[in-house]
Amino acid sequence: MTTPLTDSSAEQVRAACAAAAAAAPAWGLTPIPQRAALLRALADALQAAREALVPLADEETHLGPVRLNGELDRTAFQLRGFADQIEAGRAQPVQDDEAVPGAPPAGRPRLTRVAVPVGPVANFAASNFPFAFSVLGGDTAAALAAGCPVVVKAHPGHPRLSRAVAELAAAVLPAGVLQLVEGAGTAVGVALVRDPAIAAAAFTGSVRGGVALWKEANARPRPIPFYGELGSVNPVVALPSALAANGAALATQLAGSIVLGCGQFCTSPGLVLVRDDEPSRSFVRQLAEALAAANPHAMLNAGIRANFNAGVARLHGRTGVKSLLALPAREAAPGAHLFATDAATFLADEVLHEEVFGPSCVVVTVRDLDETLRVLAAVEGTLTVTLWGADEDTPAHRRLVAGAQAIAGRVLFAGVPTGVAVTAAQQHGGPWPSSTNGFTTSVGYAAIERFLRPVALQDAPAWLIAARGQA
Repeated sequence: MTTPLTDSSAEQVRAACAAAAAAAPAWGLTPIPQRAALLRALADALQAAREALVPLADEETHLGPVRLNGELDRTAFQLRGFADQIEAGRAQPVQDDEAVPGAPPAGRPRLTRVAVPVGPVANFAASNFPFAFSVLGGDTAAALAAGCPVVVKAHPGHPRLSRAVAELAAAVLPAGVLQLVEGAGTAVGVALVRDPAIAAAAFTGSVRGGVALWKEANARPRPIPFYGELGSVNPVVALPSALAANGAALATQLAGSIVLGCGQFCTSPGLVLVRDDEPSRSFVRQLAEALAAANPHAMLNAGIRANFNAGVARLHGRTGVKSLLALPAREAAPGAHLFATDAATFLADEVLHEEVFGPSCVVVTVRDLDETLRVLAAVEGTLTVTLWGADEDTPAHRRLVAGAQAIAGRVLFAGVPTGVAVTAAQQHGGPWPSSTNGFTTSVGYAAIERFLRPVALQDAPAWLIAARGQA
């Protein structure tokens, strides 16, 4: 059950941004131990409110208490993790070059490179992760850790939960540090990105919505960075050696990944590349059987369900595309869909390159490595590529890895792409159109770098250098 939204007025959006701007100087100068303590206090408050928040989230998203309890814990883990990271110096990186007598280039003044918070950040909450990519999710945690206040645009798919979490945060954080605005249409988001107080924006959602806001961010009199995580098809390359050795288990594992969360993960595998041989054909049959036995839950909302229905309808009956599985809906839950085509058809039809957000996947049969690489290149940009069977050092595998790295932010050699670890080495962001900036990540502790701006201090006084070390 969802509650209809009343869009925040232009005055309310402006007031939220002004409050964040007023809070920015003090929050940016908050000593690191105090800032870390507040991040941990947010995590504690979130977990303490579990019994109220999880049922509310389930009413609005249909994701189920098991998934939502795990996601709440992940959100608390992220907040505590960023607290640990800033205590270790991640929010105050310092590179110090001592002075060298003489004129440049051999000589130089003392230069100390530091990082400063960019200022208020607009965070657009996601529909599919009502805790982990929402009011207190990863983007908010990273921005707060960097010393930036946040104005969150609540997602219309879970408005009551968003309000409850924002109220919880307001009881922990200093005034103005976290603000909430709401709106089901585009006006509130556009007003938020356009507001002169906003210094950066983070977004997780559709390609269409993200591109529109990205254009607004760049059209401002003073453009701002817009970190958008958009659509992704997440190809899985299943080499014959892997399928001959373990095809049945891999088919079961992949089917589980396709239907996980009813396919509503940004890392859901939507494309599988196989060869024209018996291990691959057997794997595809086993994949169809495993999907047929799966039972996806209801989708997040009627709009996402309608888009999914339209997406699979475009593929059924398409020239050169065979429908291997088209399960009927089970009450409110859609059935899984599996399609098959060849490389030539895939390369010629851009519709096949598009993400279908939900439990759907396209199998592409390729003849050889060259055709595999052409199909991957046609994807252009994706959050992940999974390579099964590239375990040995061969010229072919080196070419395949290079092709995967060219289009993806994360390359897997085992497992499936769903499930994104929160860690220092994580990269969740790939080349366009999977994200607007493939040089940054929205998951993991490097996410803080999006909201810090480097500044070089030349011949800085001793008190300033000492203050940086004590912050």
